[in-house]
Amino acid sequence: MFRLHDLFRSASRDDPAVDENVWAWIESDLPFLEFVPPEMRPRLRALATEILRDKEFHGAHGLVVDDRMMLSIALQAALLILRLGSGCYRGWVGVVVYPGDFVIPRSVVDEAGVVHEYQEPALGEAWEGGPVLVSWTAGGQRPRALNVVIHEFAHKLDMANGGADGLPLLPRDIDVARWSDAFGQAFDDFCRRVEGGELTAIDAYASESPAEFYAVLSEAFFLMPLRLRAEYPRVYALLAELYGVDTAEGEAAAVARRWRMDHGAAEQ
Repeated sequence: MFRLHDLFRSASRDDPAVDENVWAWIESDLPFLEFVPPEMRPRLRALATEILRDKEFHGAHGLVVDDRMMLSIALQAALLILRLGSGCYRGWVGVVVYPGDFVIPRSVVDEAGVVHEYQEPALGEAWEGGPVLVSWTAGGQRPRALNVVIHEFAHKLDMANGGADGLPLLPRDIDVARWSDAFGQAFDDFCRRVEGGELTAIDAYASESPAEFYAVLSEAFFLMPLRLRAEYPRVYALLAELYGVDTAEGEAAAVARRWRMDHGAAEQ
């Protein structure tokens, strides 16, 4: 196992530096990074380093959070701020990592005023003004269509300008009305599809609320961008503007590379 002094060339917390080979090792466990252009990789790593410098990582239920976990989480969280920068993650410091899924105490009040308390299983949660909670599983055990880190850090962007409502912190050149129109129409359409019993490639949990729709579609933007672009092109285009990367073109290029490799090998 790597120790902190093995991973960081600099002993200074204010200026951590991660060896190139270590980054490559971490990135090899995140295949969807293939959709990010190689020329953007230095910025992605730099933003991840800022997250490592600014946030405090804690293990829950006895989990020891090692450097591999911290680097992987920071790198995934950095995807969402390639354009916005790390400043939009200010105002909170904690990242709590659980060994697999966990339960969160909930309470609801019914129409009669009776309080009902229960335990809800969860893979992650983001608290407004508080920490991000994420579960950790080894790379080979992760569901390919889900990414709890991207999901919860998307919620943090959503909360950066108020409560989680599906309208995240936007740069000035993205019009709020354009965002609301595209996401509103897509959300209504997706809810109709789920309610009609359609089996959707995009996680049906996106129909829970506009906030969950934005977070789930942020996952889809990085994990299956060609599918997202085909189903909701206006939403895809806005997310590409917000996140500063065209992941669908990256996926298309990756598919083409694999096709050439497979057919080249077959011809030989």
